Amino acid sequence: MTASSTRRTTAARSRLAAVGSIAVAGALILTGCGDQTDSGNDSGSKESASSSKAPLFDKLPADIQKAGVIKAGTNAEYAPMEYQEGGKIVGVDIDIANALGEQLGVEFKFTSGSFDGLITALNSGRYDLAMSSMTDTKQRQEGLDDKGKKLGPGVDFVDYFKAGTAVYVAKGNPKGIKSIEDLCGQTAAVQRGTTYEAALQTQSKACTKDGKKKINIESFENDTEAQTRVKSGGAVAGVNDYPVAVDLARKADGGNAFEVVGEQVDAGPFGIAVNKDNKELTSALEAAVNAIIEDGTYKKILDKWGAQSGAIDKAAVNGGK
Repeated sequence: MTASSTRRTTAARSRLAAVGSIAVAGALILTGCGDQTDSGNDSGSKESASSSKAPLFDKLPADIQKAGVIKAGTNAEYAPMEYQEGGKIVGVDIDIANALGEQLGVEFKFTSGSFDGLITALNSGRYDLAMSSMTDTKQRQEGLDDKGKKLGPGVDFVDYFKAGTAVYVAKGNPKGIKSIEDLCGQTAAVQRGTTYEAALQTQSKACTKDGKKKINIESFENDTEAQTRVKSGGAVAGVNDYPVAVDLARKADGGNAFEVVGEQVDAGPFGIAVNKDNKELTSALEAAVNAIIEDGTYKKILDKWGAQSGAIDKAAVNGGK
């Protein structure tokens, strides 16, 4: 899972920070979400889902009130934001969703599929929303590719978090990489359909413009494959969302597999994606995000996961650029 037109700038933009146009194109063209993994959430929201006692229940669309469930699409491969543990989908986004469910009086039920198919699946009606460290960008809002071509209806975003792009390398940093600019003439691994893939493509063009060799970008279906490529030495670096890269460096092989180089670049908003025709749900989610910020639940969740750097003060609709 920043908010510029690449996953970040000539330097870098992240899936947590901004999903680039290539990601938009993939998300809108693909018709499926790959292998699906369903996960209910034992958050206590089931009790309130059958009643209208929750403070924001009446703001929800009638069909969701009746169902008592919000169907949410995600790509559960981005610890600590969303990942699978013990057969369940867990993480920052899941805990935030559960807290939103308490305010709304419904249960969030997550299904995991490929990241670049989430928007298409959302707009086809498979999901009510997509919540997967997805950067809120104008391209995604408007359904455009990187050349401004209309590919689909786009989506609305309810922004709930912020993050930037990070570069990670094998422990010890054998090639001495300090930033995304150092990847000119090198091989970099990344997940397909993400903003950081677009960031690498933008940086590669900058490399050749400056008379340097382009970046050899290896794009994979999932982030685990990209990580494996870096770990094996096949790629000198990987690019990911900052909180994901930091968590990876802390935990992979007991902290002995990777390290993050440089600073977070171009922090931008993560948004909950909603079909543009579902304004009621968008409004309800915005109110719910503000409610958990105001009552302190939001801060507790971020503190639990060590994700305080991504905190926002107030929800926004389509705040990405």
